[in-house]
Amino acid sequence: MAIHIPGLIAIVVFYLLIVAVGIWASRKSKQTGSTADSEDVMLAGRNIGLLIGIFTMTATWVGGAYINGTAEVIVSSGLLWCQAPVGYALSLVFGGLFFANRMRSEGYVTMLDPFQHKYGERMGGLLFVPALLGEVFWTGAVLAALGATLSVIVEMEPKPAIIISACVALFYTLIGGLYSVAYTDIAQLFCIFFGLWISVPFALTHEAVSGITANATQNWILPIDTADMPMYVDSFLLLTFGGIPWGVYFQRVLSSKTALKAQILSYIAAVGCIIMATPAAILGAVAASTDWNQTNWPGKVPIPAEDLPMILPMTLQYLCPPAITFIGLGALSAAVMSSADSSILSAASMFARNVYRSLFRSVASEREVLWVMRVAIFGVTALALVMALCVESIYALWILCADLVYVILFPQLACVIYIESSNTYGSLAGYVMGLFFRVAGGEPAIGLPALIQYPGYNSKTYAQPFPFKTLSMAITLSSLIGMSYLTKYLFESGILPRRFDIFQCIVNIPDEQMVLASRDSVDERTKFGLYGKENGGKVNPALKFSNEDLITTGELESDSETATSEKRGSIQ
Repeated sequence: MAIHIPGLIAIVVFYLLIVAVGIWASRKSKQTGSTADSEDVMLAGRNIGLLIGIFTMTATWVGGAYINGTAEVIVSSGLLWCQAPVGYALSLVFGGLFFANRMRSEGYVTMLDPFQHKYGERMGGLLFVPALLGEVFWTGAVLAALGATLSVIVEMEPKPAIIISACVALFYTLIGGLYSVAYTDIAQLFCIFFGLWISVPFALTHEAVSGITANATQNWILPIDTADMPMYVDSFLLLTFGGIPWGVYFQRVLSSKTALKAQILSYIAAVGCIIMATPAAILGAVAASTDWNQTNWPGKVPIPAEDLPMILPMTLQYLCPPAITFIGLGALSAAVMSSADSSILSAASMFARNVYRSLFRSVASEREVLWVMRVAIFGVTALALVMALCVESIYALWILCADLVYVILFPQLACVIYIESSNTYGSLAGYVMGLFFRVAGGEPAIGLPALIQYPGYNSKTYAQPFPFKTLSMAITLSSLIGMSYLTKYLFESGILPRRFDIFQCIVNIPDEQMVLASRDSVDERTKFGLYGKENGGKVNPALKFSNEDLITTGELESDSETATSEKRGSIQ
C-alpha cells in the first residue's frame, strides 16, 4: 500500500502544531503555580474563562465518532435518524439547567465527589467503574474512527496512526493537565470548523453529485417506520439524558470561574455542537446523492454496509481536490484528539481522587495524588488503545459507553443531587438492578444474547425494538428511590436494629460523619465548597465552628438522652 506523502506531511504538521500549543499551555500552568496542586491540574485552578470554556466544552463533544457518525447515519438511515447532534445539544442544555449550578456551587472537583460524600467512598468507587468504562470506550471509539479515516485518505495502516495519535494526546495532557487540554481544544475546534466547511462547496459541485435537493426524499430524508418509533424514542432519550453524567462534562463545569458561567458555557456549547455537526451532515447528504460509479471509488456500488462508517473520509477523498482532502483530514484528526485528551484526563482525575485517595490512601499528599494521576493517564490511554486496536466495531464501542452511562449513572446523579433521602442502600440496589436488566436485554452489536425477550423481539436479528434501555434506566431510578425510602423507614422506625445499618448511612452514623454533616449546614459552603478551594485559595472562615454548633445540630440527636450526652462528651 503506497502512502500519500502530501497527506502524511499534512498530518505531521498538524500534530506538531497541537504539540506546540500543548507545551505553551503547560508553561502557562507552571507560571500560575498550578502544577503543585492536583486539584489545580485537574481543573486548571478553576480559572477557565467563559470563552475558553465554550471552546473546550464544544470540542470535547465534537469528536471523531460524532463527526463520522453524523455523515454515516444520514447515508444509511436518513436525516431523521441523525439524533446525536440534537440529543447531545439537549444534554448540554439540561445539564446546564439542572446540574451545572449545583455542582459548581458545591465546589466539587470531580463528578464522583457528591456520590462519595453522600453514599460513602466504596459506593463512589463502584460508580467509578461505569464512568471509567464510558470514558475508555469513548476514547477507543474516536481513535478507531481516526484509524479508519487515515486508512482511506492517506492509505496507511490504521494501527500506527491510532498509536501515534494517542501518544500525542497523552504527551500534552501529561505535561499540562486541563490547561493543555483546554487550549489545544481551541486550535482543534478551529481546524474542525474550517477543515469541514471548506470541503463542502467542492463536494457539492462535483460532477458525480446530482444535487442534494433533487431527490432528497429518496436519498437522505427518509421516513421513520411506525414499528421503529419505540426504538427511535429510546435512542433519543439515551443521547439526551445519557449525555449528562460524563466526567469530561463536569470537569469543564467545575473548572469555570463561577456557577453562572458554568451554566452559560453549557448553553452556548449546545449551539456549538449543532453548528459543528452541520458540515458533516451536508457532506453526508452529498454522499447519499452521489453516483459513486462516476468517481474513483474502487469498491462496490451501492456502497456496502461495512464501508458506510468510512463514508465521510470517502467523500473527502473522492469528491474534493487533494489539497482540500488533506485539510479535511486535519479536521477529522482534530476532532479525534479533542475528545480523546479530555476523556483521558477525566478518567485519570477520578481514579486519583475518588479511588486512590478515598479508598486506599486518605493521607496521600497533593504531590502523591498528582503522580498517581499521571500514572493513571498512561493506564487509561493504554486501555483505550487496546479497545481501538482489538475491537472491530466502532459502533459497538459507541453503544457500550452510551448505555452504561445512561442506564446506571444518570439516575444515580439525579438522585444524589435532588433526592435528599437517597442513601447507599438505594444506590447499590439501583446499580445492581439497572445493570442486570440492561445486560439481560442483550446487544447484537457485541454478540450478547438476550435473556429477556421484550415485546417485538426478533429472533433472527436479535433486535429489541422495545425501549428496554429506557426501561432499565427507569428500573435503576425506581429501585434507588424505593430502597432508600424503605431502608430509611425500617431503620428509623426500629423494625430493623441499628446494628444492621452496615453502610452506616441512616442511624448508625460515625461521629466523624456527623461532624461533616455539621459543616454542611454552613451556608457559606455554597461559596467555598467542602471539596475545593475558593479561587484565591483562602480557607473559608465560616467553616470554623464551635463544639456548641455541633451539639445543637440535628444530626447529633439520638433516641435517648443518655446517647446524646455520650456524644456531647466525646466531641468536647
